Amino acid sequence: MSGDELRQALQAAVRLLATREHSRKELERKLGRHHDSEVVARALDRLAGEGLQSDARFAEAYLRSRMEKGFGPLRIRAELRERGVDDTLIEAVLEPSDPRWRQRLAELARRKFGDQPPTDRRDLARRARFLTGRGFPEHLIRELLLDP
Repeated sequence: MSGDELRQALQAAVRLLATREHSRKELERKLGRHHDSEVVARALDRLAGEGLQSDARFAEAYLRSRMEKGFGPLRIRAELRERGVDDTLIEAVLEPSDPRWRQRLAELARRKFGDQPPTDRRDLARRARFLTGRGFPEHLIRELLLDP
């Protein structure tokens, strides 16, 4: 491994991080296409040591972004795991008992279905499927749809 290879990997990683936060696993995958795995590991260790790459910062930014787009804690948790974020870090930023999830669920349902309650069981099931697919827990969906 030469210093030039490390420098190139560092520059590529910094370019990626300039556009948005990335998890370490994402950077490993992207940089691994063009660089040796040992070079990538050293570059990422250096960036993490300098505070330029942080899985915690990535998880917080990703959480905010997905919440704003109407996704629930179950889906966000799965997506963070796919991106290589550690489970303890996910639980620290996600806080599934946060009352904001109930509020986000109500806002999403109102935006998607309006203020009218479900007209029949079929409509109720359709709404529940949509909200489940967005990653909200079943108990919150049931509470919203059955106890408005």
